[in-house]
Amino acid sequence: MRIAVTGSIATDHLMTFPGRFADQLVADQLHTVSLSFLVDNLDVRRGGVAANICFGMGLLGTKPILVGAAGADFDEYRAWLDRHGVETGSVRISEVLHTARFVCTTDADHNQIGSFYTGAMSEARLIELKSVADRVGGLDLVSIGADDPEAMLRHTEECRSRNIPFAADFSQQIARMDGEEIRILLDGATYLFSNEYEKGLIESKTGWSDEEILSKVGHRVTTLGARGVRIERAGEPVIEVGCPEEDTKADPTGVGDAFRAGFLSGLAWGVGLERAAQVGCMLATLVIETVGTQEYTLRRTHFMDRFTKAYGHEAAAEVQQHLA
Repeated sequence: MRIAVTGSIATDHLMTFPGRFADQLVADQLHTVSLSFLVDNLDVRRGGVAANICFGMGLLGTKPILVGAAGADFDEYRAWLDRHGVETGSVRISEVLHTARFVCTTDADHNQIGSFYTGAMSEARLIELKSVADRVGGLDLVSIGADDPEAMLRHTEECRSRNIPFAADFSQQIARMDGEEIRILLDGATYLFSNEYEKGLIESKTGWSDEEILSKVGHRVTTLGARGVRIERAGEPVIEVGCPEEDTKADPTGVGDAFRAGFLSGLAWGVGLERAAQVGCMLATLVIETVGTQEYTLRRTHFMDRFTKAYGHEAAAEVQQHLA
């Protein structure tokens, strides 16, 4: 099963300021703020929702096709993804813009000042899925993640016109979208991904009830944080899957992307929805135990031991035969 994942490709530049922002602000001079913070640490991490999802799928051996736009500075990132089983031949490289970048400084009180540069991501709207499908021999599913809004609309309409099953996954972009845009992006989706808060926001912005949305999508997949995930289908019993026990909770960033990576990998393997959700929850647990979105490793024996403990021997036997 060939799965393409569209969405953002970015790097995160994370800095730590040992003091407090509040101590540097003068109440009656906020209209002329001009500050420079001497930081202690700089961490540069790979990110972007599409790249994060593809990285996890690559570790699981399902050879995802990354679709997005990056800059000429993408070479090192591309090599990293290639080494971890991601097909990067469909990434558009901008001739004039850098790869999208998030720059953030965190102070001693965990307050943050950040900026997001969209950069080459704006060129994702120029990518045609037909060219991707022709290059790889067809697409069985396209996961349409947070990206340039026009790119998300173009990819959705193209999937509909070419009868390619697609997953709608707005995540970070849902806050800026209006109800009409969301209605267009989800109508006819085979899968609709969101977390619990986004689920309510989708219903509020579209004006559609939960039942109405279920009539317009094949599967509604809602992540529930530490409680796991719920999968709903019109007229079918609800599937609920819990999360494995965590060894530690280091960093929640990228947990949702990891779940999607595991779930989509399960679909690629052809296992059932419950089993795919279990793989997603197991991978998400590995990410929450690690600082960073692509800094975790997947050791087959360790993964299967923990998976067996969480979901039992029957589930483990079904997954183990597919795990690369």
